[in-house]
Amino acid sequence: MTSALIHSTAIIDPAAQLDRSVSVGPYTVIGPKVTIGAGSIVGAHCVIEGRTTIGKDNHIFQFNSIGAIPQDKKYAGEDCELVIGDRNTIREFCTLNIGTATPGQNPASNGIGKTSIGNDNWIMAYVHVAHDCTIGNNTIFANNSQLAGHVEVDDWVILGGFTVVHQFVRLGAHSMTAMCSLLFADLPPYVMCQGQPAAARSMNFEGLRRRGFTPERVAAVKSMYKLLYRSELSLDAACEQIDALKAATPAAATDVAMLVDFLRSAPANRGIVR
Repeated sequence: MTSALIHSTAIIDPAAQLDRSVSVGPYTVIGPKVTIGAGSIVGAHCVIEGRTTIGKDNHIFQFNSIGAIPQDKKYAGEDCELVIGDRNTIREFCTLNIGTATPGQNPASNGIGKTSIGNDNWIMAYVHVAHDCTIGNNTIFANNSQLAGHVEVDDWVILGGFTVVHQFVRLGAHSMTAMCSLLFADLPPYVMCQGQPAAARSMNFEGLRRRGFTPERVAAVKSMYKLLYRSELSLDAACEQIDALKAATPAAATDVAMLVDFLRSAPANRGIVR
């Protein structure tokens, strides 16, 4: 592919599909199954391979490995992919892997065939996103955050530096981890956690205010936190009382429903951060 925005030392497979507005820096290598949308910038010394689809207006800084095969011994070359949305910032030395095979492709595998990253995410240096992870929108991953396979990260999550997340763990929307947190259990929406293993410390009240939550909605989140973490109720009993807040605070009904749905779907063998 010939373009004034592509450095002469970049190696781009003729089968790769790059919009003509894509910029590619020196010594970057792009494989045949890669698609990159309009306005995206790829820095120097990157390797983008595998079946990788990157959307519009992303900024990928230098020295990244994107779309490499998963670090999973069961992977046997199946046709899996990595999908990245629009307007993401990916800083230096990140490793973002494709998914692993679905059971239909390989009976020994429990993958979903795809690793996906949504829109408007801010991914700092040395972040690892393993196979089959699903990341939403507007997240922030600070330096050296590490996600094992099959992790689900909902919208507006913030990971503090050096956070490590165990495989199959889910992080609910608007949750936040402190630096060096280690998660073995699901982190409910709105909750701030810290520690090794992580324990709940508070709710992300300041983050909610910055995102336009009204005082009434923030007050409802405070009530949910007290019922879940300060009432000494069982998880089932806490869910029932939290669910009742929908009638008491109609403006926060959607917020309440999101937390209750998350809690009720948490696997019993893993539980939630308490």
